[in-house]
Amino acid sequence: MPFLEASELVKTYTPKGAPVVRALDGLSLEVPQGTVTALLGPNGAGKTTTVKVLTTLIRPDSGSATIDGVDVLADPDRVRRMIGASGQYAAVDENLTGFENLMMVGRLYHLGSRVARQRATELIELFDLAEAQNRPVKGYSGGMRRRIDLAGALVIRPPVLFLDEPTTGLDPRSRLGLWEIIESLVSDGTTVLLTTQYLEEADRLADSISVIDEGRVIAKGTADELKASVGGQRVALTVVDEADGDAVRGILARHGTGEPVVTGGRTWVVPVADGPAALASVVAAASAEGVALHDAGMRRPTLDDVFLQLTGHVAEESDETTGSAA
Repeated sequence: MPFLEASELVKTYTPKGAPVVRALDGLSLEVPQGTVTALLGPNGAGKTTTVKVLTTLIRPDSGSATIDGVDVLADPDRVRRMIGASGQYAAVDENLTGFENLMMVGRLYHLGSRVARQRATELIELFDLAEAQNRPVKGYSGGMRRRIDLAGALVIRPPVLFLDEPTTGLDPRSRLGLWEIIESLVSDGTTVLLTTQYLEEADRLADSISVIDEGRVIAKGTADELKASVGGQRVALTVVDEADGDAVRGILARHGTGEPVVTGGRTWVVPVADGPAALASVVAAASAEGVALHDAGMRRPTLDDVFLQLTGHVAEESDETTGSAA
């Protein structure tokens, strides 16, 4: 059996004065033990709603879910004793110190003062927060807040950890540090379900990726498999004059393997079979047609590329406070 399994989850919301929102629309998911599975999708796809169901915060309208054989819906108290979770925003008490926050979490889990103190000390060291442990959290940087929040999710040494967009808003250095901590946890046997909007984050951390759109899993595989499914390379041209857009579109259409897409007004992108050869050809064609280029280059697929290929639309953001699935 998968360590974590969800089957045909359905969850709807009815915002005041608005049509019913189908946040989860038959979502199914399997996560093997000791691995990282990433839920990849834009805001509004259903990622956070999935995590809320699996962490017992909300009940689905229908469907089922188990963690290590324990029924999430029938035995939520038992599930809560075996999971850790870190949401999109650090759930910490700003007036307490970092150490006091971890002590508080330990006491809430009824660990006892001595065990809670010992565990807090271990986590402070693991997350490199020793110098800041006695400072109020309100003075912490964004990266430090994320680390103390993740440390709190690990106080009881949970076998499964839910991370809902854990690096959103972090600077590159803080993001890299958090990635290294997550990798260390998984190497020690922790099972992780990670939601993210960043393809590079899923690429770095995930053993398997499930792409979610409109409350359903629309594709799954490794990062390389998903990239290959939408074309492994892209050629992007940025024109000096936006009026040359039609000419560039025609050039890319002749040399690409799909329909060229405009991004940002003056930049056109197309999937290609052979990046270097295609780039040389389109630059030469642009020069021959008198199209002035501001930039030209190759790149790997982005989240929008994956979604455009799989769903026919660019990823759009929406606000869960209106009842959508984040």
